[in-house]
Amino acid sequence: MNKYSKTLFLFASLSAFNSFAGSSDQFQVTVPTLSSEIEIDGEFSEPQWQHATEVELKFETSPGENIAAPVRTTAKVFASETSLFIAFTAYDPQPKNIRANLRDRDKSWGDDMVGIKLDTFNNARLAYQFFINPYGVQSDSIENELTGQESDAWDGIWYSKGKITATGYQVEVQLPLRLFNFDDSHTVQNWGIELIRFYPRNHSRRFSTHKIDRNVSCQLCQLGLMQGLEGAKQGKDIQLTPSFVTNQNNQRDVSPKSPWQDETNTEVGLDLRWGITPTTLLNATINPDFSQVESDAGQLDVNNTFALFFPEKRAFFLDNKDYFDSQMELLHTRNISSPDYGVKVTSKTDAHTVGVLATNDIQTQFLVPGNLSSDIATLDQESHNVAARYRYDPSKQFSIGGVMTLKKADAYHNYVYSTDLKYQPSQQDTFTAQYAYSDTLYPNDLFNQFCNGDDCAVPPIECDLSACDYNERVLRTNKPDAFSDNMFKLTYMHDRRSWFANTQYESIGDDFRADLGFIEKIDATKFVAGGGYRWYPIGHFFSKITVAGDWDITHTQQDEKLEQESEVYIELEGGYQSYIAGGIAQRERVGRRHNPSNINIRNNTQMFDETIGWFYTHFVPTKSLQLELDVNYGDNIDFVNDRLGTITMLNPGIEWKATESIVLDFSHRYQTLDVDNGRLFTANLSDLRLNWQISLNSFIRLSSVYTDIERDPNLYIYQQPKAKYQDLGNEVLYGYKLNPQSVFYLGYSDAFKANDEIDNLIQNEKTYFMKVSYAWLL
Repeated sequence: MNKYSKTLFLFASLSAFNSFAGSSDQFQVTVPTLSSEIEIDGEFSEPQWQHATEVELKFETSPGENIAAPVRTTAKVFASETSLFIAFTAYDPQPKNIRANLRDRDKSWGDDMVGIKLDTFNNARLAYQFFINPYGVQSDSIENELTGQESDAWDGIWYSKGKITATGYQVEVQLPLRLFNFDDSHTVQNWGIELIRFYPRNHSRRFSTHKIDRNVSCQLCQLGLMQGLEGAKQGKDIQLTPSFVTNQNNQRDVSPKSPWQDETNTEVGLDLRWGITPTTLLNATINPDFSQVESDAGQLDVNNTFALFFPEKRAFFLDNKDYFDSQMELLHTRNISSPDYGVKVTSKTDAHTVGVLATNDIQTQFLVPGNLSSDIATLDQESHNVAARYRYDPSKQFSIGGVMTLKKADAYHNYVYSTDLKYQPSQQDTFTAQYAYSDTLYPNDLFNQFCNGDDCAVPPIECDLSACDYNERVLRTNKPDAFSDNMFKLTYMHDRRSWFANTQYESIGDDFRADLGFIEKIDATKFVAGGGYRWYPIGHFFSKITVAGDWDITHTQQDEKLEQESEVYIELEGGYQSYIAGGIAQRERVGRRHNPSNINIRNNTQMFDETIGWFYTHFVPTKSLQLELDVNYGDNIDFVNDRLGTITMLNPGIEWKATESIVLDFSHRYQTLDVDNGRLFTANLSDLRLNWQISLNSFIRLSSVYTDIERDPNLYIYQQPKAKYQDLGNEVLYGYKLNPQSVFYLGYSDAFKANDEIDNLIQNEKTYFMKVSYAWLL
């Protein structure tokens, strides 16, 4: 095939499937533009509703496969020049069975819900999602077809009211056009749309305005078409959000006689959100408050050699976060810990997506990766951080783009340049590829953070490294000069209704770094191949059964084998809204390095054979109770002592909706590791959250996370750890949210610790805090 023929074939392939994305063949609704807006009160008494277009959610798409919906749902739609309005009427033959609770935003999943999915550029890349329960509780998210993920971290300012009636419930929604990026140069808008209802009873049923083909792997390619919004304008899209934050923090050493050190902080900040055009958004912040109002979920860091991952929760970074996403985690903004200022510009047109982010940070924090371990490094100096992303989408099937990140401080820098693509030659096939190159300079003495030797307090050119307690982080950070390397990743997925197959290959150089992202493993090549088969039984307890497996093998860049694993598993979805999964994995992998001053794997590690079984389930036996259980049992390497042990892990969880406004969430993780001569450790982690949603806008939340680890020091070969470690963190918080950015928080938190020297938990930290912010919509 000559070059001209190949070009014709490519563009023929790219245009061959335009008909299955945001198409009138799926579903079409014409939205009239009316002259005035209405009051969002949950009633449909305004005359505008008489002139709105009415549609019906006729199809059950899950667990039934495009069958007639068992209950009726209608929706009316109209627009003004600045807003889109939708009114849902959800009929129910037994309204007493409706599942509805007063919850905080994005916390009402599992309730009855109605929702809207909108692709404002109709190019099957990103979709806004809005869901509302019968009490008007809001949940919103962004669905990203490029990464296959949904993010509920995004919070827009929109309006809804709901009420339960004698025949079901009804919901009224206003979506200001200022929420969306769209091209207002078009006289008539053509957006992708789907209207949805979730009907959770014995099974969690999903209803839609149109059929969803399970033989098409792309979800956003199957939206219907919304036409209208004539003369739509975003209007003035300027949001100013001043904030005032004050806290008093008291700390002391873990000793009952240690004196308290008090510190009071007061900060005034300002956030700006400006829709420069309907396609371009500017976010800026000065002296931002990035305090964590909601504490991170507890995690056990025991017998674990890699750094823990914590998700981003801060509003400035989350707005249009998806514009920066690619197949690799090259931007993870939790690496920017305490900025004084930040600016972000994001823009999207029909074919082009652009994002630029720039902030400072009062300190420099980044991940030091390896092939057997990783850790966090911190420099006590200001850094400057920049990320930029460009993506070009010539069609709904093809996307190509690039990512650039920069992190720089004194005697330190990390620059990353990347290009990526995604191609869907058919409705079942998806191919992705990404290549990245990095250039890095570490301070000469960075390795000292990870070296426990007494003689290693000076740069390595003067230091006798033989005095250090070596580990992989010392070897990876002992870099007196700038260094560079690359990585690439290729994936292919074939996904049909009844079966799927996938393969992946990635190669990460030993000197590759992505310090503004979260790439925790380097100096490795990995190949993965897997697949599975699905059944959809009709009239049985289980509505979907999947049997699958995969095989993978990992080597270092020097072709030294790190790991080989094969796994088979089964997944079951059925009654009581249940999900049950279990599997068995057999793997070979290496333990710790025998000579920690040598980076090699061959003749420097031992290969262990592990067989481990796992089981997971969650189900809803009653409308007020959800139960969860995660179990692991089998062989597991004792990484500290380089030997094989037996792991037992039990992780039960419960969500109890005690009333329509009070919810208790509790989870407990119990983990042990047994070796030949006894039990090496027993670890317990309890995470308790109690939420009282006083009204749609106000709540009181209590949380408590308790960690208890007991070790047998006599069973440790290479070190003598403490036998006991305990940690308890508590928080009580009152919050009032007029909207996601207009808030009042008042709270108290404290922390307790205990160890071998302190038998009982001793309070070592307490904090009182308050935050007030208000979003001015101009």
